[in-house]
Formats: sequence, C-alpha cells, structure tokens
Amino acid sequence: MTIPSGAKASGPIPPEFAGGLPDLDAWIAEAGGTPLYVYDFAVIAARIARLRAALPGVDVHYAVKANPFAPLLKAIAPLVDGMDVASAGELAKVTAVMTPQSVSFAGPGKRDFELEAAIQAGATINLESEGEADRALVLAGRAGKRPRLAVRVNPDFELRGSGMRMGGRASPFGIDAARVPALVKRLIASGADWRGFHIFPGSQSLDSAAISESQAATILLAARLAEGVDSPPPLVNLGGGFGIPYFAGDVAVDVEGIGRSLAFQLDRRPPILAATRFAVELGRWLVGEAGIYLARVVDRKVSGGETFLVVDGGLNHHLAATGNFGTVVRRNYPVAVAGRMGAAPEEIASVVGPLCTPLDRLADRVALPRAEVGDVIAVFASGAYGATASPSGFLGHPAARELLTNATLGDDARKALIA
Repeated sequence: MTIPSGAKASGPIPPEFAGGLPDLDAWIAEAGGTPLYVYDFAVIAARIARLRAALPGVDVHYAVKANPFAPLLKAIAPLVDGMDVASAGELAKVTAVMTPQSVSFAGPGKRDFELEAAIQAGATINLESEGEADRALVLAGRAGKRPRLAVRVNPDFELRGSGMRMGGRASPFGIDAARVPALVKRLIASGADWRGFHIFPGSQSLDSAAISESQAATILLAARLAEGVDSPPPLVNLGGGFGIPYFAGDVAVDVEGIGRSLAFQLDRRPPILAATRFAVELGRWLVGEAGIYLARVVDRKVSGGETFLVVDGGLNHHLAATGNFGTVVRRNYPVAVAGRMGAAPEEIASVVGPLCTPLDRLADRVALPRAEVGDVIAVFASGAYGATASPSGFLGHPAARELLTNATLGDDARKALIA
C-alpha cells in the first residue's frame, strides 16, 4: 500500500533489534504487563567490550543517572572500573554492589547529610564549589575521616555539537578553571586525599571529531592545572559526551576513531601527567540503545482525518520520547508496532499516551503497519533517561514496570570484559 504524504520520519532502530522482538510476549508475561521498560544486558556488555577494545588503558566509569535500575547496576558493576552518582540515594544503591572507593559523587547542591554519607563510605566527592569544599573538610574533621576529594572543573571550552553544553560559560557545575589551583593547594594542605580532576564539557554529541578535540583540550587543561598545583592528579575523568542516534539522519559516533585520537594524545601528554590515570564516564552510550519502552494500544480513534493510537503509558514514563526533556524541536524516536516489525507501513498514525495533556505524544504522524487495540508499540533507544527522568507521579497513573534481560554472563565473558 502506498503511504500518503505527510508522514514524519522516526529514528533508526538499533541494529540489535532491527530483526524483530521474538521474546516480546515472554518479556511482558515475566514483567506482568505493560507499560514496560526492557533492558537487554547483552547489548550493554557488548558496548563495554567495544569501548575497552577501542580505549585500552583508559578506565570505564558508568554514569548512574542514565539508568539506576538496581538489577542493571548489579550486573554492570563487575564490568566497569567505577560509577558516578549524583545523590545520596544513588550512592546507597551503588555501594550495595560496588566498593565505595570506586564511586565518585558529583552534582551541585550536595547537602551535608550527602557529603557525610560519601565521607563515611569512602567515596570520592567531586567538589562543585569552594563552599562545598569548606563544608566537606569541616564534616570530615568532625567524623575523624580523611576525605577523598576531587575537583570538578568548569573548563574554559565546550564540547561542540553537544546536546547539553557543560563548559565554556558561567555554570552551576564545577569550579572555574582559573580558581582551581588555589583550591587544590588548600585541599592538599588540609590533609585531604586529593583524587584529581573531573572535567565534563558536554553530553550527547554525535560529532566524533568534536569529542576528540574536547578530550585533547581536557588533557592540556588538566596538565596546566596540575602545573599550577605542582602536583600530578591521580585521576583525570575526561567525562563522556558520546551520543546515540535518536532521530532520523543521526549517525553513530566513531568510537574506534575517538580511541585512536585519545591514544595519540595520551602518548604525548605533558610529563606532569605521566603517572595519571584517565577515565571516561559514560551513561547514555552504554545503556541507551539497550532499552525498549513497550506500551499497549488501548484505543484506536480517528479525529479530523488523523489516526491516533492511544497507549497505556506516555510522558509520565518516557518524558524524553515526547520531546519534553530538553529537546528544542520535537522529533520522533525510533518506534514500531512491536509484533509486526517486518511488515510494510500501511498508515500514518500518532502514538499518544493516556494523560490529559496534548504534550503526551510518543510519536507524531509516523508511518506504521496498521495497529489495533491490544497491539504493543515499541519505542527504541529508551535505556537512558527514561523511567527515573520522567514525572511518574503525574495524574496518578501506575509506574512503568522494568525488566533486565540477558543479565547472566558466563565467568569467561566477565573476565574478558574486566581484563
């Protein structure tokens, strides 16, 4: 059937799922129904393996804010060198599955009880201001602890092409680079265990050259700051920035090319960084394309000549897919009728949720096979910033279910990934 004009493009379905979802019914039965997030850990493990092969000698950290689902954290912990948290709640989740010395705590506005929890656990605090540093030192002194403190730097450059720019401007995140050496000297003089620098210029970039450029600038900035302190940092966290393809026309980052460029820069790094370890901190790139959001059609209606598929979940579960999570121009995530992924498109339909707001639109005028009540709609690239980044309490609908699949790896596979 010829699709009428007016259909809007949707993003690329990740290759791991392009052949269909043969386990769809089993996932829904195991979880107890829809709406449901499914995270395929085999995809995540393969991402970690690819990253380690591309960036040998560079530590891999997981940014927990991307997806803090407890079974996922337990599965991913043995495969990464560290995790980065942004609240006491995330800290508690992570220290249940990973040694606290491998955990770092970032984010502005840490309250005293959060600083105390990190100090007591032995996690590294990425300081966001001089005031936070003062409070951490006082709290550690009261507790009789030697705090592990790193400095988050607000760099004097940004990551070009990033969805969220975190540097090169006034920011609530980190300490302006010019003020960092004085603070680090004070931390060292206080007897704190200085752990190095956290430098995060931006996120969700698909520009591989820009990521490499940013990493090179980060290394030079870290060296300049270290020379200002006259002390080498134990660790430089280069941040992340690796984006994933959400929308039509998006092209995946060249991880291997980024790795080659980073290796070149590290081989030529300034002498003061000779003994420094380097890490990349990724969330979205590790888990984003491993996740699928599944919602069942509860009504099919036509209004003003347009077809609407009303499903049992929406922006209350998946704010990002509705275009209400920082997107300037609304575009469609990859979407499909889950049980008919091999079928040709037959109609243009919009997928909308059950909420009383026109913002609750998971897909806008996309070409799909005909879907009926009871069919399941799949929204791909949903493994990051999904359930916990959405207003789940809005209008009192039930929370989405979550399921981790393919979580069991053999011992040999785990050893290979960890090595």
